[in-house]
Amino acid sequence: MTLTEKSVRNPAAVAVAVGIVLLLGLVSLGRLPVQLFPDIERPQMSVMTGWRTASPHEVESEILKPQEEVLQGLPGLEELDGAANQGMAFIRLEFALGTDMQASLLEVISRLQRVPPLPADANPPVVSLGGGFGGGGANQVLTWFFVQKLPDTPGTVEDYQQLVEERIKPAFEAVPGVSSVAVNANGGANSEDELQILIDPERAAALGVPVTDLVNRVGRANDVSGGSLAFGRRQYALRFVGRYSPEELGETVIHWRDGRPVRLRDVAQVMVARGERTNFAYQNNNPAMGIRIDRQSGANVLATLTEVKEVAAELNAGVLSQNGLTMAQSFDPSVFILRAVNLLTTNLGLGVLLAVAALWWFLRDLRATLVIALAIPISLAATLLMLAITGRSLNAISLAGLAFAVGM
Repeated sequence: MTLTEKSVRNPAAVAVAVGIVLLLGLVSLGRLPVQLFPDIERPQMSVMTGWRTASPHEVESEILKPQEEVLQGLPGLEELDGAANQGMAFIRLEFALGTDMQASLLEVISRLQRVPPLPADANPPVVSLGGGFGGGGANQVLTWFFVQKLPDTPGTVEDYQQLVEERIKPAFEAVPGVSSVAVNANGGANSEDELQILIDPERAAALGVPVTDLVNRVGRANDVSGGSLAFGRRQYALRFVGRYSPEELGETVIHWRDGRPVRLRDVAQVMVARGERTNFAYQNNNPAMGIRIDRQSGANVLATLTEVKEVAAELNAGVLSQNGLTMAQSFDPSVFILRAVNLLTTNLGLGVLLAVAALWWFLRDLRATLVIALAIPISLAATLLMLAITGRSLNAISLAGLAFAVGM
C-alpha cells in the first residue's frame, strides 16, 4: 500500500500529523534567532593581552610565544594566528564548524593558566568569543553606544572611564548573547601617566649626542618596558634594565664631549606626564567614550538588542544620570533587520497569493485549488521546524529561499 493510499484511508491520522507540523512550525518561528545575514564564518575566539608601552619584540618573546605554545592542539582548532604589536599581544583562534565554543572557552582559559607568570606590568589575558578585540567580521558587531557628559558635569569625559569600565561594561557583558564589550575612550590606552623624555634637538646637535647613543644609554636605566622615545617623526622602543626615578634618570651620562660628561638632563626633559592620545571618540562633534558590543555567533540579534536597550535605559536612569552622564545608541541593526524581514515577508505573502491565483486560473476548481494551496503553509511550517532543528536562523537569505520556493 502506497503512502497516498494510506493517507486517503486514514484522514484522521493525516489531520493530526498536519496539525502537529503546523503547531511545531509556529513554535519554531517564535524561537528561531533573527539576524540580517546567516553566520557563514567558522566560530572564532580571541585572546588579547596588554603590556603597556612594551615593544613588539618583548611582547612576542614574553607573552605571545608562551601563549601560542599552550594553545596548540586545542580540540577542533583549525587555525591559530598571533600578532605582537606595540603594547599588545593578540591571538585569533578559528575552530571547525560544530565545535562546542563554551567548552572550548573553558579549555582556553584553563590552558592560559599554565603560562609562566606574565611581566609585572602586563595585564591579564582577556578571552572573548567571536572576532572580539581584533574586530571580527562586521556581522559580529551588535551595536555601538556613546557616553557623553552633560553640560553642567565637571571635568572631561575621560575622567569617567573607570566608572564606565567598572559599572557600564559589566552590565552589558551580562546580557545573554553578548560575547564582548570594548570601551574606546577619548585618548586610548596610552592616555595614562607615563615616563616622558622630551629631547631638545638643537641642544643635542650642539653637544654632538647621537640619538642612537641616547636610546641605548637611557634603556639601561630601569627594569621595565619603557615605551617609546619620540624624536621628530621617529619613535624608538625602550627597555629599561635599572631602577631609577625621573630625577636620577636625568643624571644618566649619555655622551662624553671634550672629556666632560653630557647628561640626559642636558639635552632632554625627563618627567612623568599623561601619555599622548592615540585614538579619539566623538559623537555629534562632542568628546565621548565609544562602547562597542559584539554578539555571540548564532545569537538572536533582535532579542539580544532588546535586552541591551533595556539595560542601557536602566543605566541612563541610574548610575549615568547620577554622575552627570548620558548614553545614546549610535548604530541599531534591528532597524535594517526588521525592514528586510518585513519586505521579504510581504513578498512571501504575495508569492503565496499569486501561486494560488495561478492554480485557480488553470484548474478553475475552487476545491482542488484549496487542497493544493494547503500544501504551502504546511511546507513552510515544516521548513521552519527543520531550520530550528538544525540550528539555523531566520535571515534575509532563508526568507528569500522560502519566497522563491513558494513561487516555484
